[in-house]
Amino acid sequence: MCGIVGIVGKSNVNQALYDALTVLQHRGQDAAGIVTSERGRLFLRKDNGLVRDVFQQRHMQRLVGNMGIGHVRYPTAGSSSSAEAQPFYVNSPYGITLAHNGNLTNVEQLSREIYESDLRHINTNSDSEVLLNVFAHELALGGKLQPSADDIFSAVRAVHQRCRGGYAAIAMITGYGIVGFRDPWAIRPIVYGKRETEQGTEYMIASESVSLDVLGFELIRDLAPGEAVYINEQGELFTRQCCDNPVYSPCIFEHVYLARPDSMIDGVLVYKARLRMGEKLAEKIARERPDHGIDVVIPIPDTSRTSAVELANHLGVKFREGFVKNRYIGRTFIMPGQAARKKSVRQKLNAIELEFRGKNVLLVDDSIVRGTTCKQIIQMAREAGANKVYFCSAAPAVRYPNVYGIDMPSAHELIAHDRTTEEVAELIGADWLVYQDLEDLVETVREGNPQIENFDCSVFTGEYVTGDVDGTYLDKIEQARNDSAKVQKQSVSEIIDLHNN
Repeated sequence: MCGIVGIVGKSNVNQALYDALTVLQHRGQDAAGIVTSERGRLFLRKDNGLVRDVFQQRHMQRLVGNMGIGHVRYPTAGSSSSAEAQPFYVNSPYGITLAHNGNLTNVEQLSREIYESDLRHINTNSDSEVLLNVFAHELALGGKLQPSADDIFSAVRAVHQRCRGGYAAIAMITGYGIVGFRDPWAIRPIVYGKRETEQGTEYMIASESVSLDVLGFELIRDLAPGEAVYINEQGELFTRQCCDNPVYSPCIFEHVYLARPDSMIDGVLVYKARLRMGEKLAEKIARERPDHGIDVVIPIPDTSRTSAVELANHLGVKFREGFVKNRYIGRTFIMPGQAARKKSVRQKLNAIELEFRGKNVLLVDDSIVRGTTCKQIIQMAREAGANKVYFCSAAPAVRYPNVYGIDMPSAHELIAHDRTTEEVAELIGADWLVYQDLEDLVETVREGNPQIENFDCSVFTGEYVTGDVDGTYLDKIEQARNDSAKVQKQSVSEIIDLHNN
């Protein structure tokens, strides 16, 4: 879960890239980076932290050029070293920088190939650097001093043949242009658009359409699975399908939690999909608990608010804001270590006692992952005087880890793994718990775009659309993603950064 953006403009693009990254900040709060190009030279600034902290005025003044890419990152493998902040750079061929959202599932094999066959060096543990080197190697095989659009699309085709997993990437080829491409399953989102200026047409590629909206770009469309778009430095746009057998299987969790509600992803307005999730939840509660006795519906801010409003409307129950959110605390979903998450929940939310005292309260969240957050929130509701506390999730039970770029923990740290709904309800302290049915979730999103025949629902089903994920692979990520491993990596990264600084 990272945010990527690239712009080919008619004037300096540094401010536009900065503004786009602030809009995509929800996709990554660990690190940020921008690289621009002018007259064949690159200008790079990246570091740990939020966009507003990484880029000061002195940095922005140095980021000159009419072409550039940007990235906001959160650590999919638990590392937060600034050495893994993006974009990454290789000097051969041409000088290429790349920003990537996703995860390669065959990264170990690729790393060996890059060293043994491609004769390239990898300097970090990031699969994004691996992806960059694969693309650079394939582009170099063309052997041309000046690459054409055909050469670039041929390199992307070779990337698809070699790389497995979920990935959306934007690469800048110094002095030539910017290319964006999407994996053959379209797991991670990527869109492109344009805006007209007095100097001519400018183009933008980004993770979500909302970043185009804010900067005044007109959304053209999403990239199809396996497709690439190339905009040269002169502002000419080319697109091509670079995969022989693409399968449209976008990640459904983008609509549940990751994306902003005002984004369009794969032709589906996220806000509308979340409204329909609320409708389906209300129908299930009315069906299974007709005598529910709910006095008030309260969302857990912010992602669940849209679903909670519609749920309350369909049940004919009052909707109230019962929690006040501290906007200066990051998303607890991506914080390494249970201790950090537990501490941050109390800092992040505070209950309004008036909305809880003596009432039967239904709390609505977008999903339940570890159960850490919802357990504490339920306890807060009881401390505020709630009579009964019910809980519902706009998503089905999360039982399996994600391997395509969302840092969901190891299976044994997922509270629903190998547990029934009743067991989860008892563990989090709810009087009862209702999960969204998977069939209903799929219907809520597909209704916005019936052309999407399949979704990646692996976190709910354990079925991975790329077909290359087995028990051995899951055991490896179990070791890499459990909380003890993350805390250890965090400590090592802090030591490295202190040494570098």
